[in-house]
Amino acid sequence: MFKTTSLNSKLFRSFAALTVLLFSAVSQADVDTQTDSNGVILAGHDAVAYYTEGKPVEGNAKFTAVYNDAIYRFSSKKNRNTFVKNPSKYAPAYGGFCAYGMTFGKKFKIDGKAFEIVDGVLYVNKNPSVYKAWKKDVPKHLKEANAEWPAAKNVAADKL
Repeated sequence: MFKTTSLNSKLFRSFAALTVLLFSAVSQADVDTQTDSNGVILAGHDAVAYYTEGKPVEGNAKFTAVYNDAIYRFSSKKNRNTFVKNPSKYAPAYGGFCAYGMTFGKKFKIDGKAFEIVDGVLYVNKNPSVYKAWKKDVPKHLKEANAEWPAAKNVAADKL
């Protein structure tokens, strides 16, 4: 009986530790990417289409891929397959948070409609009016945002 109790006790402690780790990982999964409540990034827009069509295109839940704990939606199987071959090429800077907001070390949600590709990198902004402010001095804002991102990356948006 003693061995059974000891074994049960060890199993319980192991289960408890695993549960704590699991919930810690889940609660941190969304810190460095801007996703909705379903884990979808870019407000559901197709990351590849920004490059190939030069405009925001709604993705389809039939064509998805997961990268950095975020679910990407695509408008076609072809775009999904293109993304899967080289996701870091198409993933947005700053985890999909607003590029202009990052110049202040803040993480703001985006609508997926305000974007620009600079030197092959996708930058998204909160909305078209914020994009206009960011667009006034892109090199300066990129320098500022790049300086802020390392400190903000692993901090929840509401803690900044």
